[in-house]
Amino acid sequence: MGKEIRKIAVINYSLDPGPRYVRQGEDSGEDYYHKVLNHEFYEALISGQVLEVSLDGTSGYASSFLDEAFGNLVYDFSLDKVKSSISIVSEEEPEWKDMIENESFNEWEKRRKDQREPEKTIDHPSWFRYNGSEYLQRIWIQKSK
Repeated sequence: MGKEIRKIAVINYSLDPGPRYVRQGEDSGEDYYHKVLNHEFYEALISGQVLEVSLDGTSGYASSFLDEAFGNLVYDFSLDKVKSSISIVSEEEPEWKDMIENESFNEWEKRRKDQREPEKTIDHPSWFRYNGSEYLQRIWIQKSK
């Protein structure tokens, strides 16, 4: 028997997902990660669930939105944890799923291993990260200058 599925949909965050960073405009990938995706993924992990994220129903995406949101997930939890506990769904544009899984995931895992921190364009409340042995919640990175 497989893991229970926890479902979320980007459309519940925004019909019109925006750019990469908060400073660039509304409904950014950075904002989505910090307001929705980080906490939902953490909750799925500690509950032994798979987080299913639907990309369908929005007006479309900038690739930078998806890269920032899902890339930060890999940076904070590791590629292995993300791959084993997430399912990205897109019936409307399956190429977005492919881009995230085949490009963003690998690029951000390299970034994580190289310890190149993501840019934060505002100060965010604390968020979850896996440190190799446990999940911790704190403010890991301050707003970039």
